[in-house]
Amino acid sequence: MTTINDEVGAALSRRIRLERETRGWSQAQLADASGVSKATVSKIERDEMSPTASTLVRIAGAFGLTLAGLLLKAENDSGNLSPVHAQVVWRDPDSGYTRQQVFMHPAHPVELVRVTLPAGASVTMPEASYAHIRQVVWVLEGQLNLHEGGQHHELNQGDALGFGAPSDVTFTNSSERECVYTVALARQ
Repeated sequence: MTTINDEVGAALSRRIRLERETRGWSQAQLADASGVSKATVSKIERDEMSPTASTLVRIAGAFGLTLAGLLLKAENDSGNLSPVHAQVVWRDPDSGYTRQQVFMHPAHPVELVRVTLPAGASVTMPEASYAHIRQVVWVLEGQLNLHEGGQHHELNQGDALGFGAPSDVTFTNSSERECVYTVALARQ
């Protein structure tokens, strides 16, 4: 497993700038499209700050990408095989949440992600991150509370949940030990 380091952060910064420039957008235009402040966009592109999961989802959504798609573009595609040593692991600086991109290929409709959510941590993903995907969460270890739209779900080890219509989703680990879960995403 690869842990996020300066090289991954720098590659992500370069990719965001490249995606923006390819579209002919200014930083202000990306800020408007993503709902992320221009100052934050600028700091991310200069690799002066590590973006949160929510910020990356918003930026990826502005580009018409999933978070996985943005991370994959930053790390380059390695074909249909996804060896464990090549799987990118990204850590959210706010919550400590880690996201391992287990499998993703542009020609394949399914992505697999392994997430570790520390005890007491919470992460909210905006509705925009679910606009072009369907998603199932499967809890491998621990307990996970999800707030999806107006619904609350309590998932224990072995439980799985298929998401409904796109809405803001909050993942919370209220327990005293980490929660590990797999996310299967299918592009629509």
